[in-house]
Amino acid sequence: MTEISERYARHADAFAATIAAVPADRWSAPSPCEGWTAADVVSHVVDVHVMFLGLVGRTPEPGPEGRAEAFAHVRKIVQADLEDPSRAGATYEGMFGTQSFERSVDGFVTLDLVVHRWDLGRAAGLDVTIPEDEFPSIARVLEMMPDEVRASGTVFGPALTPPSDADAHTRLLAEIGRKGW
Repeated sequence: MTEISERYARHADAFAATIAAVPADRWSAPSPCEGWTAADVVSHVVDVHVMFLGLVGRTPEPGPEGRAEAFAHVRKIVQADLEDPSRAGATYEGMFGTQSFERSVDGFVTLDLVVHRWDLGRAAGLDVTIPEDEFPSIARVLEMMPDEVRASGTVFGPALTPPSDADAHTRLLAEIGRKGW
């Protein structure tokens, strides 16, 4: 297992555990992502996995309908591809030039798992925090992100102003457009 595949596995495990912890009556609850419910957050994460597989010519068979099962289905494919050197190294031309599958998964898909796990937890009323060791990765993505992408709210929302006494977690959430206070 590479560092990238291990990092992906760790955050996919955490995301799956959060899906499993969502109370049945909270799936229609609003999430911090404007216009999205808790169920929409999971659907988005599944769709992102499929999209990144598609960038390197991989089209997974349709998965199960259930949220947990659909995520488990795409997660298994991405994990296997990350552990296969030829698939992990497959490249495509993207917004940032030539990118490898594994670098894109590390830079975006895993980040999506981290941030949207917080969103899902918030919608479900669960106590979820973004791991501190992920703060630098999120900061790097913020630095690379074009202003127009950020302004559109499609990846991160516009930065918010946290309370002056906010801790590092709350300040990070504010930086990515989430109100954690």
